[in-house]
Amino acid sequence: MTSIFQRALGADFDRLHPQIRRRFSVGLDSGEACVGRGTMDRIWHGRSFVRPFLALGGSRHILVPQAGRDIPFVIENVPYTDSFGRETVTFVRTFSFPGRPRRPRRFDATMVFSPERGCVVDYLGTHQHLATDLHFTVDDTGALVIRSGEHRFREGPVDVRVPDLIGGDAVVRESYDDAAGCFRIQVRVGNRRFGPLFGYEGSFDAEFMNVAERGVRAGLRPLREEARA
Repeated sequence: MTSIFQRALGADFDRLHPQIRRRFSVGLDSGEACVGRGTMDRIWHGRSFVRPFLALGGSRHILVPQAGRDIPFVIENVPYTDSFGRETVTFVRTFSFPGRPRRPRRFDATMVFSPERGCVVDYLGTHQHLATDLHFTVDDTGALVIRSGEHRFREGPVDVRVPDLIGGDAVVRESYDDAAGCFRIQVRVGNRRFGPLFGYEGSFDAEFMNVAERGVRAGLRPLREEARA
């Protein structure tokens, strides 16, 4: 047994930096979960016309409708078996923006490995309405690079591919900084016609814990689970 990320990368998994390799070994087989805590140096948005779409997505914990600098955040990667018997890993990011009243913003995702699609599938939001293919590679520094592929919208009988014209292309790079002793993350989402849409970059420390002892806290799993990958 291997983690869903090991299955996606195959032999290239061993090329990851040791700290990145441990982070992406989280799973039911390893018995480990990972919680990262750190600071986003910058969370940015594209041109003003994207803000209503970010606000709409924010209502379902998809993307982040606020921008800012030096924003504390937490990322929770916890494995569990979903209601369809699939090994699933949470990617729940909570951003603590300043202001009164203080209102944390969440960006939720849950990931499974799809043998049929031959890749990790990323379900976004509280209701898993959006399913995105993720393609994993390792760069020359041992960092993990994730690129999004096809997007699909699922709701009841609706099952449609999201056209490239309105879809977002995401690139994520997660690395380990040996000198600073921390993980670094860069995320950029753009549209092929409209340009940059959203992104963030920052650093964090990671704590690993026993899944059986920690469990999956209330509110971490999505409110609705989608069987279709």
